[in-house]
Amino acid sequence: MNRVVHPIEQESFRRLRARLDTSHFPPLTRAVVERVIHSAADLEYASDLVMDEGELVAAHAALHAGAPVVVDVEMVAAGITRRDTVCRLKDARPGPGLTRSAHAVRLAYEEVGPGALWVIGCAPTALEELLGLDASPALVIGLPVGFVGAAESKAALRESGLPAVSNVSEKGGSAVAAAALNALLYHPTSHESPEETL
Repeated sequence: MNRVVHPIEQESFRRLRARLDTSHFPPLTRAVVERVIHSAADLEYASDLVMDEGELVAAHAALHAGAPVVVDVEMVAAGITRRDTVCRLKDARPGPGLTRSAHAVRLAYEEVGPGALWVIGCAPTALEELLGLDASPALVIGLPVGFVGAAESKAALRESGLPAVSNVSEKGGSAVAAAALNALLYHPTSHESPEETL
């Protein structure tokens, strides 16, 4: 399915590239960096994001082969276009030592099993819960935001050895997490032309 890029988006990316040279990044890393920066108008993400091109290549293939996409909150789901997502937050209930977001991750894993792409942009406890499961994800986009637990949960994600997109600082959020996933969705597969994406 061809994606029509609005002229405002084209101009936004032109201005981004005029202010920041991203040409040294490998293709998928560049796509994620640029789309995250575009979503937040924050050039600092270029040095704050952490990812591996080989992991992104494998995740891109899994995504375009139909792997499920799980999100921690509906705000992340709302930002992901061209793809249905799984969000179990409405069904989740907190308990002793268990936040609602963490319970939602358990419910989602019961539904989708291994091999999913997980997009966490709000709750550090959701990311922590995922790391405690044997989820065998295709990719974890771990970009929760906040002053309590966000940076720590992202550091734990990097230390876990799971394929991941994360960032070092406390910033993040639903918009940037969705943007990282959209970068993989919009990036062409081998049978699409580069003109279909930004």
